[in-house]
Amino acid sequence: MVRLARRFGDGPIPLSQVAEREKISLDFLEQLMLQLRRQGLVRSARGVHGGYRLAQPPSAISVGDVMRAVEGPMVNMPCLDRGEGDDPCCTMGMHVADCATRDVWALLQEKITQTLDGVTLADLCQDQPLMPLHQPAALLRELSLLAQ
Repeated sequence: MVRLARRFGDGPIPLSQVAEREKISLDFLEQLMLQLRRQGLVRSARGVHGGYRLAQPPSAISVGDVMRAVEGPMVNMPCLDRGEGDDPCCTMGMHVADCATRDVWALLQEKITQTLDGVTLADLCQDQPLMPLHQPAALLRELSLLAQ
C-alpha cells in the first residue's frame, strides 16, 4: 500500500512490479489486493497499462484501515469478547466483574487502535520517522501516555 501511495496519481501499478520490489509472492499479493479492493481501498484496471491504484488519497487511508481490510479486527483479545446475549462472562469463561486485568486489556486495545488509525499512508511516505525510537525519552513519554 505504501508503494501505491508513493505513486498516487501516476496511474495503475502492475502487481508484478510491486511484488518484485517488495519481495512478496505475486500469489500472496493478489490475495491481499482482492481483500483491499473489496474494502474499497484500491481499484484495479485491466489491460496493457493495468494494475492497481489507491481508491483514495494516501492521507485518507490509515494503517488501521489497511490492517482491518486484510486481517480483520486489529486486536483480538478473547478476554474482551462477551458471551452470547447478556452473558456476564467473557469468551474465556471469566465473569467480567471478577477480571482484574480486563481494564488494562481494554485500554491497550483502544490505544493500539488509536495509534494505527492515527497513521496514514501519507505519513508512511514521509522521509522522517513517525517517532524517534532511538531516543529513549521519546519512547518513555509515549509509553507513559498508555498508562494514563
